[in-house]
Amino acid sequence: MRSPARSTRHVKRPALYLLLLCASLVLSCTVDQKRSGLPTQAQAAIDSTGEDLDQERYEKIYQEAAEEWKTSNTPEQSEAAFKSLREKLGGVRTRAYQTAREEQSSSGQLPGHTLVVTYYTTFERGEGMETFTLVERKGQWQLARYFVNSNALKQ
Repeated sequence: MRSPARSTRHVKRPALYLLLLCASLVLSCTVDQKRSGLPTQAQAAIDSTGEDLDQERYEKIYQEAAEEWKTSNTPEQSEAAFKSLREKLGGVRTRAYQTAREEQSSSGQLPGHTLVVTYYTTFERGEGMETFTLVERKGQWQLARYFVNSNALKQ
């Protein structure tokens, strides 16, 4: 016959395992959410641009973009490029963070604080890599470049 102390220990052990399992799941979810390590405002700018692309608000994207975007594209060129991507690939289904590279430069094509973020993206009619290049101007992150690399664009 078992002693009461021994049977209590067996009851507590599964509860301890369950507690540790729950704690590890919570921690792993938290790590996944913060894995990209992007500044909150930069992530918000990417999310906003993604939503604007999805809703075909191309003029809004242009108006909120950095000067670097505006000096290399007219509003008409910008809209035509976005429409072409939409026609060939369709809307975004999923976007999975891949990499981010942060730079601080006083010269070059994009002087200042920049962030280049790449996603593996599935579209309605293909998949590819989507790259957002943001620049920080007066405390705000703005779109300076946007690029999609997909085999579906070659067809």
